[in-house]
Amino acid sequence: MHSRIIHILAIACLAGAARADDAIYERSPIKYLTTPPRDPVAQLQQQIDSGQIRLDYDPATGYLPALLRALNIPISSQVLVFSKTSFQRDLINPAHPRALYFNDDVYVGFVQGGDVLEIASTDPRNGPNYYTLRQRQTGGPTFVRQTDACLQCHASSMTNDMPGHLVRSVFPDGDGQPILSAGTFRTNPTSPLKQRWGGWYVTGTSGPQVHMGNVISADKDDPEKTDFTAGSNLKDLAAKIDTSPYPSPHSDIVALMTLEHQAHIHNLITRANFLTRLAMHDSAELNKALGRPAGYRSESTISRIDNAVEPLLKGMLFCEETKLTAEIAGTSGFAKEFSARGPRDQAGRSLRDLDLKTRMFKYPCSYLIYSESFDALPAEARDRFFVRLHEVLNGQEQSKDFAHLTAADRKAISEILAATKKM
Repeated sequence: MHSRIIHILAIACLAGAARADDAIYERSPIKYLTTPPRDPVAQLQQQIDSGQIRLDYDPATGYLPALLRALNIPISSQVLVFSKTSFQRDLINPAHPRALYFNDDVYVGFVQGGDVLEIASTDPRNGPNYYTLRQRQTGGPTFVRQTDACLQCHASSMTNDMPGHLVRSVFPDGDGQPILSAGTFRTNPTSPLKQRWGGWYVTGTSGPQVHMGNVISADKDDPEKTDFTAGSNLKDLAAKIDTSPYPSPHSDIVALMTLEHQAHIHNLITRANFLTRLAMHDSAELNKALGRPAGYRSESTISRIDNAVEPLLKGMLFCEETKLTAEIAGTSGFAKEFSARGPRDQAGRSLRDLDLKTRMFKYPCSYLIYSESFDALPAEARDRFFVRLHEVLNGQEQSKDFAHLTAADRKAISEILAATKKM
């Protein structure tokens, strides 16, 4: 028996070595590249092909207005980025920024004069799928799924080698080119405001809290000496750019913060999904080889699932979130529109209720707990998440990681979820 186990483990090690060069998302059972997509854009294409939905073409902005309507993406979510950090970078500069729009599941990018719209659409099982839509009227709208070209950046070390979103802050020169010698920042809710939005336009107020938005780094040799106070608390972009080519004149600060949070959580959901599925796949293979019951879980498998879930739990509960020292206010009406989408409990409370005074949300538990991608987590990951969430919310878990959650926070989140989320 001992020699048989050694033989099996040796085979497992050789198999692991053989697939070490394979990207994690290419392995069984994930097979990201060959799994038929089920994301909102794939569903929209089916509706277009069957004649259920028609996308009208606008001479100025192509399919953008119709696509936003079809996907129920609010124009108030518009944010503008002028750094050359897109594959259509040649058309992007401080005078002609790229516009991004988003809802809970889909992100759409628009570039003036661009050949295509850029889309990232969340598949409930396999994370973000990337598409382009040609900005031409002939032939009808056809979404083309992009893999290798987009995954060079969107499945790199910057996204834990899994398909994921990137929100970056850079020191931009006068043409929007990142001054790479000064470094860049990957931004999420833990990033200090002073490191956010370099290369972005930002409309809204943040009080004395300075950010990097709205400013060009004039000195390429020492861009860190740039006076970023000049770009803070800007309510109107009229003095910066002509916004008439865009559906909105805004690049709302609250929308930017929401984008950062959402992209971060989407990445953590994908990570938890992939790592758990891989752990369960490997466990099943080993159980079969060793003649163990199919449902047996070794300590190693349990540990792998725990390690997949814990970062998602911390992200969704806003652990290490940057504290606000003054009130944040946007300009586009995004905050009101976002909060109105609910759902709400009997007391009228929602996880979409914004605070924007000392932290982003009034009740610090991510609204993406309602998302289809969260619900599509493997049962083993979802069950573990809710066990840990219950431990935190009932006060059993009192580690410093969750010290930011007061007893009132934990009680409110528990009550909201009990009324609005099937667990």
